Amino acid sequence: MRRVLERVLDAAGALGAFCVFLIFVLMIVAGVGRQMNLPVSGVNDVVSWLCAAAAFFAMAHAFRHGDFVRVTLLLDSVSPRTRRILDVTCLLIAAVSVGYLTYSATAFTYESWEFNEMATGLVVIPIWIPQSTFVIGCWLLLAAMVDELVTVLQGGKPSYQRSLEERHAKGDFSSDI
Repeated sequence: MRRVLERVLDAAGALGAFCVFLIFVLMIVAGVGRQMNLPVSGVNDVVSWLCAAAAFFAMAHAFRHGDFVRVTLLLDSVSPRTRRILDVTCLLIAAVSVGYLTYSATAFTYESWEFNEMATGLVVIPIWIPQSTFVIGCWLLLAAMVDELVTVLQGGKPSYQRSLEERHAKGDFSSDI
């Protein structure tokens, strides 16, 4: 099951990166289009939705690979047992918080779908479509956090800690800056 989750999170991270690429393409097209007096007025709406999609699709992948900002000054100075307790506490708080966010986002997006709410910008589409990227990203982040919590409760190292150790073993200390 963990391998399936890893593949889904990797695919979501790739999809987030693809959204960033699409933002790049759309911004170039808009810049050139404005110079050529072409109508590009709806591009800003699409770019804003892609920004949100890129962030939320990539969030769980970034969490899993230790790319979230974490203050390890305290964790590095305590015993392994205390570190495990602190990791469990932090993961539990994070999972509850993200669980609430996920519930709220899902309910909000469902209401948008139920009432057939439309986007108010220049590109008029059902707003639940761009909102669904937020919901999917929240569910993926929740799944990643719960999986990490279970791993730490079972006595294992969280994947974000393993990723950091692997980078250090390769001589990459860029994330420590």
